[in-house]
Formats: sequence, C-alpha cells, structure tokens
Amino acid sequence: MKEALKMMKSKMTPESIRKAHMKAEQEILTIRLAQLREEQNRTQSEMNNFTQSSVSKIEKRKDIKISTLIGYLDSLGMGLEIITYPRIADEGMQEKILLKI
Repeated sequence: MKEALKMMKSKMTPESIRKAHMKAEQEILTIRLAQLREEQNRTQSEMNNFTQSSVSKIEKRKDIKISTLIGYLDSLGMGLEIITYPRIADEGMQEKILLKI
C-alpha cells in the first residue's frame, strides 16, 4: 500500500497533493464528529439544540461553519481550540491560539 501511495504522489504536483490532503482531512473531520458523539453513547436525536436530521447533515458535511461546530461540540459538553501554525519552518513564526471556546 505504501508503495502505491508513493507512486501516486510521484505523479502528482505539490498543489494536487496539498488539495488531496485537505480533502482527506475534511473527510476525517466528519468521521471524528460522529465518533465524539458515539463515545458519549448519544444518538443523533439526543443532541441538544439540533434535530436528528441537522446532526446527520453536520456529520456528513465536508465544509462546516465554525459557529455550527461550536454549537455541536457544546451539545457534547466540549470546547474548541483553533491553533494557527506556520506551514514552513520559520524562527520568527510560531503556533498561536486563534480561538478557544
């Protein structure tokens, strides 16, 4: 499997690799949201302030508003922290907390 991924990457531009990585991360986010809810043994219908259908849509979306994510996590009794970081190593730049709710 690793060799197949290496071969695919060798035929892709850096920009297409970056876009593929971003798409994969978006997919992973939807899986993690459902996992967080399931870890608390809650069904979609048991989420406060959301209907079952809206929870289903949130857990399938590839793009989610931060305000919706905050509300979803709040219903689970969880907070959110967004951290910025430099993509290229630079001594003058460092991670910073952008939002912590």
